[in-house]
Amino acid sequence: MFRHVLSLAFPLALSLSLTACGNGEPLKPLARPAMVVQPQPARAATEAYPGEVRARLEPELAFRIGGKVVKRLVETGERVRRDQALAELDPQDVRLQLEATRAQVAAAEANLQTVRSEYARYKTLLERQLVSRSQFDNIENSYRAGEARLKQIRAEYDVARNQADYAVLRAPQDGVISARRVEVGQVVAAGQTVFTLAADGEREVLISFPEHAIERFRIGEGVSVELWSQRDKRFSGHIRELSPAADPQSRTFAARVAFDGAKVPAELGQSARVYVYSEGAVPLSVPLSAVSAEAGQAFVWVVDPATSTLQRRPVRIGPFAEDRVPVLDGLKASDWVVAAGVQVLREGQQVRPVDRDNRSVKLLAKE
Repeated sequence: MFRHVLSLAFPLALSLSLTACGNGEPLKPLARPAMVVQPQPARAATEAYPGEVRARLEPELAFRIGGKVVKRLVETGERVRRDQALAELDPQDVRLQLEATRAQVAAAEANLQTVRSEYARYKTLLERQLVSRSQFDNIENSYRAGEARLKQIRAEYDVARNQADYAVLRAPQDGVISARRVEVGQVVAAGQTVFTLAADGEREVLISFPEHAIERFRIGEGVSVELWSQRDKRFSGHIRELSPAADPQSRTFAARVAFDGAKVPAELGQSARVYVYSEGAVPLSVPLSAVSAEAGQAFVWVVDPATSTLQRRPVRIGPFAEDRVPVLDGLKASDWVVAAGVQVLREGQQVRPVDRDNRSVKLLAKE
């Protein structure tokens, strides 16, 4: 009996002792430390677009006549000089046409000699009044027609001779063959692309803008270009050309970016990235670790300066950068945002604000 009473008295005495130590008040949970920062202006409100270095002039080379390709003298990537032969067509047909036209020229010359002699003879007879005026007019008309016919045939001969030269495709200027679209034995039509030439000279960057953002860009707008081979440098440039129609497959608008400087170490085919600066006010930004999301809605934890308690604040964010994200709506520069451990926080939780060096922070708004 005594042992039972003793066993009940010991917990009761311990409870009274603990209550006496706390003066009758329940113990408060300790405020957990939370690293806080204030939003900073975004370093640069930019959008980046991948691109490829291309030649400013890229003519598509084609034969001016149709025929069968019998020789292909260059390969893709090969450097060519002005007037260098690139490919040849079977010249047999154009040679036959040239010979036929040459024979027509000889016949027209012989005919002109005949009518010229008749014209001179009838002119003498007319002066002696041995032929009528109408007879002389007929001979004169034949002579004029013979001259015109010879002129016409000579022009056709020049065309045939040019077509014989057109059987050889030559480079219009120095450059590099960037594309080849024919093989030996293939029959091509006049004007069908055979090669694409990347002409020597200025270099540009070909990029594509998304359909929903095309209205934000304009010709002449300043940009900066970063080459993959020189990622520590950026070269100034501008949008030189903007396609008026979207690509039917990708639904993007092609644009060409020209370098402002004359000497840029850009080689054909190099990868590049074009940075376009957004207009308007520069948004605030917070560290990536400060942003969380639920059900598609991004939010941050903001500390109330008066009570040091947490408030969940929905925000609208922009494109992510390497370590920060712009906040387009939902924050002020004077807010204090929890920058780490946001996944374990809850609404109304009391925290102890600290900086990156674990020093206490007084929650005062920026001036």
